[in-house]
Amino acid sequence: MATIEECRAALDKLSDSMRGAEGNVRAAAAMDRSVSCHITDLDVTFAGRLEDGRIHVHDTFAGAPRERAQIRLAMTGDDLVALVDGELHFARAWGAGRVRLEAGLRDLFHLRKLL
Repeated sequence: MATIEECRAALDKLSDSMRGAEGNVRAAAAMDRSVSCHITDLDVTFAGRLEDGRIHVHDTFAGAPRERAQIRLAMTGDDLVALVDGELHFARAWGAGRVRLEAGLRDLFHLRKLL
């Protein structure tokens, strides 16, 4: 099972990848939205913002998200690490129910370019 530190490192790696993206992916990552990522097996939530093409984690706390972020993710720590490392395909994981993504319709259209 992935640790809290490994999950945080995976989010940082994802953020770095988004920052270095080009074209449509870079445009999609340039949104300014609140973000939460609930790690279900650890019952920990990372909360922050997607801005300037990066994910800025501002808070880490036990339990489910305290506030409703504009973009909400939920998955196990192992799945987060596997997604970021390219070992797990997002669409397959989402289709199988391993990853939950909730966002407004307009945000989902932008996010699909990242996936």
